[in-house]
Amino acid sequence: MTGPLPRGGTVLLAAIAGVAIANNYALQPALTAVAADLGVSLTVAGLVPTAALVGCVTGFALLLPLTDRLAPNRLVAAQLTALAVALTAAATAPGAVVLLAAYLLIGAASSVAAQAGNIAGRHAPAGRRGSGVATVAAGMSAGILLSRLVGGALTDALGWRRMLLVFGALALLGAIGAIMFLPRQRPYSSRSYGRTLASLPPLLRQHPPLRRAVAAGGLWYFAFTLTWVALVLALAQPPHSLAPTAIGLYSLAGLLGFAVLPLTGRLTDRYAPHSVITAGLLAAAAGIALLATGLSAPPVTALGLALFDAGCFAAQAANQARIIALDPQGSGSLSSVYLVLYFMIGAVGTALAAPLLDTFGWHGTTFTALTAVLLAAAVGHAANRKMRRTPVADVTARRAPAETCPQPGRQPGRR
Repeated sequence: MTGPLPRGGTVLLAAIAGVAIANNYALQPALTAVAADLGVSLTVAGLVPTAALVGCVTGFALLLPLTDRLAPNRLVAAQLTALAVALTAAATAPGAVVLLAAYLLIGAASSVAAQAGNIAGRHAPAGRRGSGVATVAAGMSAGILLSRLVGGALTDALGWRRMLLVFGALALLGAIGAIMFLPRQRPYSSRSYGRTLASLPPLLRQHPPLRRAVAAGGLWYFAFTLTWVALVLALAQPPHSLAPTAIGLYSLAGLLGFAVLPLTGRLTDRYAPHSVITAGLLAAAAGIALLATGLSAPPVTALGLALFDAGCFAAQAANQARIIALDPQGSGSLSSVYLVLYFMIGAVGTALAAPLLDTFGWHGTTFTALTAVLLAAAVGHAANRKMRRTPVADVTARRAPAETCPQPGRQPGRR
């Protein structure tokens, strides 16, 4: 059993998630200054975001399962402290090699943002899991949305090295808050860490709903990364030829996605997650349809992006709540599998954006994204129909082997 979070605990986790995930993006506006300061090419400096992404996915794979084994206060505090140390190393880096190595660690430590969402869902009161996950997702969205703006402003005021130290200080404040206010009880686990990692791949076979969640989530994240990368490239080219600052303003359309997440959580708790996911994907499809009309009308583009972002954010929050509900005590491992595959599929969208835009143009690219979103909706709809047709007794029978928690006075059996 897990105790509830203290008052304000979910908000603290949301703030921690936002501050942590922001470190993957805050340095991006300063890459030119970084290249000049370190005496390297912009191409080399441009590897920093890649290093952060690789580190983050590694953290999802290796560190997120620790939420099933360690007390939340110690786990989150330790990762935030490691994040602060890595940011200090990056701020004092004498060259590109040290900076890139530091950003691998920064990316891995920033995966604490996903741990925060998992902890919020696991410790949420009955009937409030969706709200807890959505609140932390809102914090993450705010961190991603504001990271480049805050990072750029601090770089202009203090320089990029001091900017990183400011983020390091914020991470330490989060660590202090975590050790003081997050739950101290350690989740029960009969498995070693090595066995836990070895058990991750079979989870896809053991949990058909997890496979469907990965398929649907991967499809809409593929569409998300494809659309945003292609948008930046299209707006930078003739006939639009917008400056980076003007292109960056379009990211503010994501404010709608940030705003709808609390409502998403309440709807997920009141209705089935499938209903929220379907509604979100329909909104995302409507947004892509608006974007497909062209980019010559900024208000239409902004509205399309707002609907697209809001739909994808809502679907993601509901999908993660659904995954946690599969097995709250083992949700760290389930979320690890989901997020690793989710980001890997999203990386494919990032890689294909430029080739698709060059070959098929903006209309062909948006058609590809729209197809992916509609396929995600179809996967979710088919999964929901299958679950409705499955007798309750069959579901119970399939879940029974996974219930290995020993009874009082008994030792866990060996396989």
